[in-house]
Amino acid sequence: MRKTFCFKLYTSKKNKFLHNKIDIGSQIYNYCISLHKRYYRLYKKHLNKYQLQKHLTKAKKRYPDFKNFQSQALQDITDRIDRAYLLFFKNLKNKVKTSPPNFKKKKRYKSFTLKQAGYKLIAKNKILIDQKIYNFFASQEIDGVIKTLTIKRDPIGDLYIFFSVDVIEELENKTMSCKTAGFDFGLKTFLTSSEDEEDIKSPLFFKKTLKKIKKLNQSFSRKKRGSSNRKKALMNLFRVHKKIFNQRKDFHFKLAKDLSEKYVHLFFENLDIKALQKLYGRKISDLSFSNFLKILEYYQEKKGSKIIYIDRFYPSSKTCYHCNNINADLTLKDRTWICPHCKKTIMRDKNAARNIKRQGIVLWNRENKTRNSRAIPA
Repeated sequence: MRKTFCFKLYTSKKNKFLHNKIDIGSQIYNYCISLHKRYYRLYKKHLNKYQLQKHLTKAKKRYPDFKNFQSQALQDITDRIDRAYLLFFKNLKNKVKTSPPNFKKKKRYKSFTLKQAGYKLIAKNKILIDQKIYNFFASQEIDGVIKTLTIKRDPIGDLYIFFSVDVIEELENKTMSCKTAGFDFGLKTFLTSSEDEEDIKSPLFFKKTLKKIKKLNQSFSRKKRGSSNRKKALMNLFRVHKKIFNQRKDFHFKLAKDLSEKYVHLFFENLDIKALQKLYGRKISDLSFSNFLKILEYYQEKKGSKIIYIDRFYPSSKTCYHCNNINADLTLKDRTWICPHCKKTIMRDKNAARNIKRQGIVLWNRENKTRNSRAIPA
């Protein structure tokens, strides 16, 4: 199993060498993109990554900065570009509108990767890169065999190191109960549970900080272009966005861990997040539901379980949980409704969560029927 450990480098004068490496990486990246474009313009063909690597070895004679960049880091840049072009051609075949890889500014180029050479972990919180020792905040121990090291910078200028490690993880068996739950995603209520629990309210970190962001944007726009005050104003804006990102990430991890410990099987709708973004815009981006599901899937895999998704077109909100009658006239404004068949008052979100759970159990039992697995009781 591949696992990534992230650590922050301490601020030091030596960090300018790593910033310089990333800047050189952006030059090499843009040079490779220009070669791709020129080759296609002349021959109407895609440039192979191995041809690109051969050309870069010759280019080192003309560009002295390229010599200061490790060969494996060069290979990683060509691999990135090749993967991006292959994805572009695949999308063209599938008639999906995407643009090919394009040039990047120095500010937007973020990282470079070392595979096997060019670095050495000499202590718990010290690493040797290009004969220079860098200290990082060792928040946890690195278990496993290190495969790659990535140095990445954020818009503020802070540097982080990412260790990609091969780990053999044993499945966790902390939860002994067979509890299951379905969850309905919403805007005001982040998750509504099918069980008798309190609903998880939407934190909306961006919305809470919106006034401050508007003021910082106004302050940034007033500053003269190219001035040091404009750079300071931009850094202040980046810091606020970084704090929002960290708050949201912390909320997602804590909630995902809590749900994975409480329940063995979790059921969700397979929602079209991009379509929801077109409808509701900033609210969906603020909640970042798709990222939360990725984190939850990680915790479920550690337990040896997984999330079961039901079809997005299943009428979970319109179907009465008690009698299965479908209320076709239900609108988004109707948060509660009375079933015309069984005359029961129904809470829309709670009803949807219960239907998601029931439909998810049906799908799980159907998938595991051939394996002679124990069925989940409805």
